[in-house]
Amino acid sequence: MSFRTIFSVLAIAASSAVVAQTGSFQAGEPLGTVNQAGQATPMSSNVKVFGSFRFAESCTFDPERNLILAMNAGVSEDMQPNDGYVSLINPDGSVHTAKWIGNDRNGLTLNHPLGSAIRNGVLYVADMDHVRTFDLASGQPLEAFSVAEAGASMLNGIGVTEDGTIYASNTRDPQRVYRITADGDTSVFIDGSPLMAPNGVAIDNDGNIVVINIGNNHVMTFAPSGELLQTEYAVEAGNDGVIVTEDGTKYVSSVRFGSISRIRPGEEAEVIAQGIPSAASICYDSVQNQIIIPMNNNNALGILPLD
Repeated sequence: MSFRTIFSVLAIAASSAVVAQTGSFQAGEPLGTVNQAGQATPMSSNVKVFGSFRFAESCTFDPERNLILAMNAGVSEDMQPNDGYVSLINPDGSVHTAKWIGNDRNGLTLNHPLGSAIRNGVLYVADMDHVRTFDLASGQPLEAFSVAEAGASMLNGIGVTEDGTIYASNTRDPQRVYRITADGDTSVFIDGSPLMAPNGVAIDNDGNIVVINIGNNHVMTFAPSGELLQTEYAVEAGNDGVIVTEDGTKYVSSVRFGSISRIRPGEEAEVIAQGIPSAASICYDSVQNQIIIPMNNNNALGILPLD
């Protein structure tokens, strides 16, 4: 039931074909400095730094490294193109690497990253009208899938199946969920109703696609064929993020009303945390058994330990 919020300080189409990102690129390093003798010096282990966020929109968890990957949308493209970045955060909320992807802009395009997912050693990021991919070990940019020609205006939530098929919601008109194959073929998966400003997307344990709306409290499960299999209901509407754990429990965050709903299989939803400003696209830390809650323009993450 309890959670703690970690506030931050501001750190200073084409077509649906697959486009490789090129150029010299180097991921950011863990926090440290160069001392007076000119030696690279990692930060002392008895010092913890909290923060590093700029419009924290989504997160995903890497259990191999036991690190949270936080997507920072940065400022709007109108103000500064290519301003997004990814932070590496320790499970206690302290900063591991302030700008892991984004420290070096060479070869990097990351304009306004929103949804994120990890699958088979690859980080997938929804970035306006593209899905961009990165090597999870090195942060190196891999491929970019353009959804612009298919009508994408603001890709938001994202889920990826075991075979690399991407499902991404488009929250603004046209209200859709797109499907992008591992080869980059793009199609419309769901178009219009029952979508109502679709946002969060997750893949359940049977390979079905779970989608939530901002416009209502529906938690919809679709088969890969597009058939609507079931609709469950979060306690509140205005939802942003959804995760599905190994036992089939769904957690849903309301960005408008600040609650976290838990839906156990076969049961009605219950609120397990509330009053969280701009509770955006959550992720599940499977090692510490906790939910991480990005908080948008509060430039913060919340941490909700589970029972």
